[in-house]
Formats: sequence, structure tokens, C-alpha cells
Amino acid sequence: MGKNKRLIVLLSTLLAVIIIVLIIIWSKLILTPQSYECTNFAMGTYIQQTVYGSKRVEAATAAAKDIGTLDDLISWRDGDSDISKLNQAAGSDWVSLDAKTILILKTSLDVAEKSDGAFDPTILPISTLWNFGGENQHVPTPDNLKKYIQFVNYKNLRINTKESTASLKLHYMAVDLSAIGEGAACDEAVAAYRNAGADSGIIAVGGSVGVYGAKSGKSPWRVAVRDPNSNKDQSTSMGEIVLDSGFVSTSGSYDNAFTKDGVTYHHLLEPKSGYPENNGLISTTVVCDSGALSDALSTACFILGKEKGMELLKKYNAEGIFIDKNNQVYVTENLMNNFKITNARYTLAK
Repeated sequence: MGKNKRLIVLLSTLLAVIIIVLIIIWSKLILTPQSYECTNFAMGTYIQQTVYGSKRVEAATAAAKDIGTLDDLISWRDGDSDISKLNQAAGSDWVSLDAKTILILKTSLDVAEKSDGAFDPTILPISTLWNFGGENQHVPTPDNLKKYIQFVNYKNLRINTKESTASLKLHYMAVDLSAIGEGAACDEAVAAYRNAGADSGIIAVGGSVGVYGAKSGKSPWRVAVRDPNSNKDQSTSMGEIVLDSGFVSTSGSYDNAFTKDGVTYHHLLEPKSGYPENNGLISTTVVCDSGALSDALSTACFILGKEKGMELLKKYNAEGIFIDKNNQVYVTENLMNNFKITNARYTLAK
């Protein structure tokens, strides 16, 4: 074979290899779902999104906008919010509220009633005394707790869904939707993904997570459950939940807590006493098909304790994980096959 022919064969072979490599790379690019990740701040926490599909950017942008709008409606700290207007009118007038605010208040009251007040959206008069996470967090005096505990009663929060109005029966009453807001934000995000035409997505808002659509390769989502004994600044997981769709919310005594005279106080207050609940639990996680509901139920279950908490979950066809101070883990029956412990510190209770 002549020199020129050998060169032609060599170049042809090299070109064929390059074409094959390019085809492989291109195939992988085509088959690999394109994701968009972003981080925003709302609801007093960081919001992390990962969205897939050709409409991923539009979907994530819409979700962030809708969550911001919701925050403007339900934050009691915002003087122009629906909840602020409701609180300012306590003991006097009914006020007109956005339909989204009414819906969250309705869910709050439903959980309050079914949990016998373990979850109470009118907790603000007491929680402000403790000022968890603020510059003046402290243990309130018994006299102050006695003075303001009378204004914590969900039965005195009235809503009219037809008129989209609400009222608080007594002066000094006030609503705080922090224990349901993060989950409600996940509801907003999943709705935005669906409306924008995203293929799939996952959002984390504080202690709540929402997933939408099938993950790449049709594999289920794996949602980590926080290790309640891990450091707040470097939190780790104690297990994971396999989830095709839905919402997961966790409440724990590790969040918003302070220590005074050797005693640690956390923000999960028992509404009837005004003090942090001390029933042996350190974390509760709830899985269901509503973000707002999963968030409210995780708080209610923590206050109720394992036995009553599991009974409450049955009323909503929800599932849960309860972790006590001895690192024993209790899981509802229907979640057992979709949850596994990944941290040797914890033991699945029999």
C-alpha cells in the first residue's frame, strides 16, 4: 500500500473514531435530563429548587415568585400582610382576606380541631414572649404566661370561606402561620411546576420538601430525614424516604432553641401550657399529599406524642416518623417499606 493510501486510511479511521465519540457524547446530552438549580430566600429561610425539563427555568422562576407572594400574604411580621391585618383587627372587625390565606387558615383550623388544639394557629401571644431566634429570647415569667395564655385558642378564630373573611374574637389574640407556611410554600412551587409544564422538580423550604413528576430514569425521589442530633450549621441525615410524589415536613426540638441555667428550651410550645413540649420526642416527620398539611401535622404530632400522633395521622391518611431522645425510631406501618435508617446511631423500634 502506498504512503498516500495509508495516510488516507489512517485519517479515515481517525475521523470515524471522532464521529463515534461525538455521537456518544451527543446521545448522552440528549438522554440526560437538563436541570436548573436556584436558591432564593423567603418565609424566613433559604429555598432550594432543582427543576427538570424544557420549561425548567420558567417553572422555577414562577415558583419563587408565587412563594414570595404567599409570604407577603401570611407573614405576621409584614405590616401589610393579610395576617397582620387580621391581628390588628382582633376583637373588633371581620377582615377581607385573599383566598389563599383563607385556605391556609381553614387547613390550620381543621388540624387544630382534629388534634384537640395541639396545633394552634393563635399561638403568637405566647411565642412572642419567648422570642425564639430573636435578640431577646428568654423564659417568660409565670405571670406573663398566665396573662397571655387565655388569648391562645383556635376556637376564637372564625373564617367565612364564602365571603373570604376572617376574625379573631378577642383583643390581644394573634395568628402565626409559621408552622404551616413552609409546607404551603411547597404547595405553591409544585403547582407552579405543573402549570409551567416542567417535567419534574424538587423544592426544599426550611423543614418541608415537595416533589413533582418522575425523577430522571423514572427512579423515585429520595428525601433525607435530618439527624436531630446533628449540628445546625452542619446538619446531616439519619435516614431517607423513597417517594414517588408528595410532601415531607419535619419538626424538631433542635430548631429555634436556647439554653438557660442548664435547661434547653425549644420553640415547639404546648398551646395549653405555653411551655415547650417535653414528651420525650426530639423529631417528627410527616409524609402526605399536601405540603401545608404535612407541615401542620408534623407540629401537631410532636406536641401530641407518638401514640396520639399516629392516631391523628390516620385521620388524614398520612404517614410519619417519630424519633425519641433515646434515638429510637418509630415508623407508621405503610411507610415502613419506603424508609430506611442510614445512621448507626438510630435504631428502628419494634
